Amino acid sequence: MKPVRRRWSRPLAASAALAALALVSTTVSPAVGAAPQAHAGAGAALAAPPAPPDSSAPPRGSRSATGQNSLEAKRAVMNDRVGIGAQQAAGAAAKPAAPAALPDVPPPSDWIGTIDIPYRNSVVTKSEGDLWPNCWAADDAVYAAWGDGAGFAPANTFVDVGTARITGDVNNLSGSNTATADGVSQVWTKGGFTRKPTGMTCVGNTLYLAVQDLAINFDQAPAATIVKSTDGGKTWTWDKRAPMFPDHVFTTIWFADYGKGGGDASSPDEGDKYVYAYGLDGNWRESPPPFNTVPDPQDVFLARVPKDKVQQRLAWQFFSGYRADGTTPTWSKRISDKKSVLRDTRRDYPLTFNGGDGEGLSVISQGGVVYNKALGKYIYTSWSEFNYHFYESDTPWGPWSRMADQNFTSFDDRAVQYGGYGTTFPSKFISADGKTMWLQSNRCCPGQIGYSFALRKVQLEPAQDGVANPAPSDANLARDPGTQPISRSVRQASLAALNDGVSTGSIDDYDGEIKNESFWGYTWPQSRRMNQLTFTTGTPAADGGWFVAAPRVQYREDGVWKNVPGALYTTPFKPGAADGTNATYTVQFPPVTGDGIRIVGAPGGDHRYSSIAEISVGHRAGQLIDGGFENTGGYGEAWTFRGTAPHGIDNGCCSRTGKRNAWVRTQEALGPQYVEQTIAVTPGSTIDVSAWIRTFDPVTTAYLGLRWDGGENIAKLTTSNGEYRQYQHSVTVPAGVTTATVVTGYSADGGDAIFQLDDVSVAVR
Repeated sequence: MKPVRRRWSRPLAASAALAALALVSTTVSPAVGAAPQAHAGAGAALAAPPAPPDSSAPPRGSRSATGQNSLEAKRAVMNDRVGIGAQQAAGAAAKPAAPAALPDVPPPSDWIGTIDIPYRNSVVTKSEGDLWPNCWAADDAVYAAWGDGAGFAPANTFVDVGTARITGDVNNLSGSNTATADGVSQVWTKGGFTRKPTGMTCVGNTLYLAVQDLAINFDQAPAATIVKSTDGGKTWTWDKRAPMFPDHVFTTIWFADYGKGGGDASSPDEGDKYVYAYGLDGNWRESPPPFNTVPDPQDVFLARVPKDKVQQRLAWQFFSGYRADGTTPTWSKRISDKKSVLRDTRRDYPLTFNGGDGEGLSVISQGGVVYNKALGKYIYTSWSEFNYHFYESDTPWGPWSRMADQNFTSFDDRAVQYGGYGTTFPSKFISADGKTMWLQSNRCCPGQIGYSFALRKVQLEPAQDGVANPAPSDANLARDPGTQPISRSVRQASLAALNDGVSTGSIDDYDGEIKNESFWGYTWPQSRRMNQLTFTTGTPAADGGWFVAAPRVQYREDGVWKNVPGALYTTPFKPGAADGTNATYTVQFPPVTGDGIRIVGAPGGDHRYSSIAEISVGHRAGQLIDGGFENTGGYGEAWTFRGTAPHGIDNGCCSRTGKRNAWVRTQEALGPQYVEQTIAVTPGSTIDVSAWIRTFDPVTTAYLGLRWDGGENIAKLTTSNGEYRQYQHSVTVPAGVTTATVVTGYSADGGDAIFQLDDVSVAVR
């Protein structure tokens, strides 16, 4: 099969100019005394990052972390080398409690309601390059840095790194270059490395830019440093003796973006005092085969540094865990004490039909963290080859939750649909209410769509309290304002067909992955009451486009997807392509409350994908599930039991119609025993409840009616012995009641008492 072309892994054979530039640039400022070290690479020996005698020392003449070149500061450096904590060595604060281990996968966010991420850029500037880490300075301009391009002067010489000043709003952006190449930074590592910008922060009008050494095959980042500009990015200064961060540790750096000028006294978490920096070890993203030079990043680390000491390595403190309260962070000057604030071990596209290096993609990569002041959230934007991965937190150090995952298919080299790398939300372009953000990301390479400073509009709505539709109705909830269609992926780059009211179309999730699960559905900012979903299949093809078995229905509650209880297809589902195009199925279930609903199932065909035409969602009054018990294997989902007596479902012996019926049997005095099911009801309506009941001595009295929160209307019925008899009871639903429980049963007063139940029904008038 044809190998996947990675959009950010530029093919070496097609990058002669880039490779030549990288080889030239690595000779500009060679690291003195760097000891060569062999690495698995593209047929070339790569030199290790230098380790000078005092690689963490501040520039000559600068102040230490305590404001003076003190003995304590020097001792801290020595302690770092020998593995002794600075606090412990100085006899300062007690050692903090060991931090709790992070989960391998962060939990889903219960804060986000909906998020709409476009499938392509809508704002494209006349520029060339990628990455574009950026910050919003006090002079109202956005400053950014690009890699591998000409920046905002396409006619100029291609460079590996440059900086630019961008003015205007999203509808009228213009930019100009401020510095390039050796005027921005230097390359520390010999033999096949080049410079790449990874993060930028503004402190007033002072700019700080993190620049790393990156292998020309993009598979390792052994060193990084911070450069500084006080004249709008025209000139940059740094300590040229050694990188601030060598040895592949904390070498992909980006900063928390607090907005214009880097925040002020209103910034939370001491954002007015510190610059917060996030870092990855090893590489800026995964190290793909065949290189695998360093482990793929799966952990994000955090450091802080006083705003006036960003270039002083000794002033940096690294997140090292929490105090005993589990929430107050602890900090250490020793980088070896650092602890992850976010861990995610997921892999995108474990297996694909294309094979190659587009499989098993790690999801933690160089991105950005922005503080959305209006919403009070830190948002981290990450990515993998074919996906975006967004996270949210209340603090810089977490805990972090998964906010959104967007899949662009493994065919995202099409102009209609593509993701990108180097994902950031420039803070200048966040709306006043925080709900509109503009995402910058890029695709490789020069001349391709997305290889410029470009934006797409992201809309998000936080979850809202309450229920939007407590009372049932005939409405299709999928047509409600604010409904956000969702899917695992969509080849057509649009999900509008899901709820357009037309059931004769087809969209599909053919994305190149050998996947075991497809899903289609909706989310809302506010919860809905639901008890019915109807879906219409799409158009099957020779290689797929169907489900291999009946998909299950799930609803989202507090960010977690759960199977709806007691789901019942009103007509049997026909798997595969047997039902042809646009087959419609309705699934009914007891009422659930959630801010999302979807169908989930195994896709079929040689290319493992499903297709869909339409999904509608309802909250219907008086809908009772499986009143004849023919699809009920036991209590606990649609039908529940309240009592302590033995109970179950007969199969083939004792029903009135069909094969199954419910039963309860007691031989001692246990009091009332009830068979129940919850239904949706409309205030003021009349519910006629009907049930066929058979009892045996000593049972003479049964119950039938409705119970609701704060009240009930249940009739006592005189039963006949040994034969089924139909009983009915009518109840007028009180004002304010939208959910009620159908109740039937008997009172166990002693003796061998048997209760059998079949063909329960509900009518609404």
